[in-house]
Amino acid sequence: MPQMGVSVAEGTITAWRKRPGDWIERDETVVEISTDKVETEVPSPAAGRLREVLVEEGATVDVGTLLATLDTAARPGEAHADEHNGESGEITSAAAPRSAPRETARGSAEEQSGVVSPVVRRIAAEHGIDVARLRGSGRRGRVTKKDVLALVNEQGGAGPESAIPAQEGDGGRQRAPAGERLSLMRRQIGEHMVRSLKTAAHCTTVVEADMSAVEAARGRLSYLAFVARAAVASLREHPSLNATIEGEHLTVHSEVHLGVAVSLGEEGLIVPVIRNAHDLSHEGLATRIADVAERARSKRLLPEEVEGGTFTITNPGRFGALLATPIINQPQVAILDLEAVTKRPVVVTDEQGRDSIAVRPMTYLCMSWDHRALDGVLAARFLSSVRRNLESWSG
Repeated sequence: MPQMGVSVAEGTITAWRKRPGDWIERDETVVEISTDKVETEVPSPAAGRLREVLVEEGATVDVGTLLATLDTAARPGEAHADEHNGESGEITSAAAPRSAPRETARGSAEEQSGVVSPVVRRIAAEHGIDVARLRGSGRRGRVTKKDVLALVNEQGGAGPESAIPAQEGDGGRQRAPAGERLSLMRRQIGEHMVRSLKTAAHCTTVVEADMSAVEAARGRLSYLAFVARAAVASLREHPSLNATIEGEHLTVHSEVHLGVAVSLGEEGLIVPVIRNAHDLSHEGLATRIADVAERARSKRLLPEEVEGGTFTITNPGRFGALLATPIINQPQVAILDLEAVTKRPVVVTDEQGRDSIAVRPMTYLCMSWDHRALDGVLAARFLSSVRRNLESWSG
């Protein structure tokens, strides 16, 4: 299992692209894995024939776990036997050397001492579970995420696969639950959102912006690039929104690392982070947003590209949404929601102070913010700054 970022200690096998006996080219995708931060494809470290798959789909294992073995002495097109006397490569990471150890003395000692991953520790703490009292199903009895979630379901009543109680008139029979089990990504998104709602004191502020100046300047670029540039400029003016809060500690960041929510369709969404967004023009932001969105949808994001965000923008407006109250992307203190730009009649005032009704391209900018870190006046000032930057856009 590859190391998918410094804070990730385990991952789940979501799909094997190759089966034992298949020929694999170097850097060809072998397996898809998922963590609580990213879904990605793991390429083969060398060319060869897949000898053995050691971890089945759906299993969650620790970082460093051997996933499969690769016969690098095999040749494409030749018949293969169950046992081959050639060399064997080990698939543990996207760039794992063939001599990757199966288990280090340090890793063994940690497992024997009952060390749990940050993800498991966090979920257990949220539900008041003492992991020291759990009997783990992981290697050497290590408590895994699956163990904790199973106990959470047990404490909360019937789990997702339990039978539904019989209803009057059905002859006393129990009915099996309808529908499919949520995908791993959908479950992880749900956990993240519920955790945010339980953690942050959510409030939402909305302003309306006239996008006429942006409309005149944007050409083929999306509105999102302009809103991102306007928001980044406003974050420099109001740095208290470019912050993260963890426990009782608030950190205001000098660099803007902008998270941009990317829809993966029915699979869910992911939030790649554009580092040092304050150094980019709106054209540069447009290029970077398009790049991370394309790689997110093709599962080619690197783990570090979904970590360390300081502020997030989501863009449901491209699908026609008019108003929303987004959930804060923890541990950030605010998230900006760009809604659809639609033409509607509004009152405009000319330079002589005379009012008239005109049709303008308008949008709502909705921002959810954490009342632990901010007050309504700061949220309003920030949104007013974003609106001013958009309505006075000069290119």
